Amino acid sequence: MTDETLNGAAGAALATDAQPQPQGASFTVEKLYVKDLSFEAPNAPQVFNEQGQPDLQMKLSQKVNRLGEAAFEVSLGITITCTVNGKTAYLAEVEQAGVFGLAGFEEHILDAMLGTQCPNILYPYATASIGQLIVSGGFPPFPMQPINFDALYGESLRQRAEQMEQDQAGGATLANTEAAGNA
Repeated sequence: MTDETLNGAAGAALATDAQPQPQGASFTVEKLYVKDLSFEAPNAPQVFNEQGQPDLQMKLSQKVNRLGEAAFEVSLGITITCTVNGKTAYLAEVEQAGVFGLAGFEEHILDAMLGTQCPNILYPYATASIGQLIVSGGFPPFPMQPINFDALYGESLRQRAEQMEQDQAGGATLANTEAAGNA
């Protein structure tokens, strides 16, 4: 056991030397927890006799709450709704949260870390909770596919930029209309 500890420490030292971090930047996972958990099977037990292809819908949400100068709560919400022949078989929801310490990052990098790295850490815990709820509810497992939070974050940035452009264009049109009305 001593050899493993020494080798582990040496390996960590080598990894640190190989990839230096920016001076003063730190990212820590302080706490992971389930904030909310819910399962409903409103049409049980009759739904177990339904024949047909289940229709599964997944909704994903994320919230960030600043707790302190370098502390953030990030919540990842997943809702799975399964219907068979138009009847709700089950509704499973989880809000997996974590407290993360992020210090020393530039604002745009901080935003990207909160939008990509934190949900990447939370997602496996959320999917495990959802999977356990579904199976405990008497339904077949629902294997959830990995999510590319980097791509979702990029899409979110693009949508925010388009919205800002529309708001600015709308403001310019309003100003031109008011100027024309005063002339």
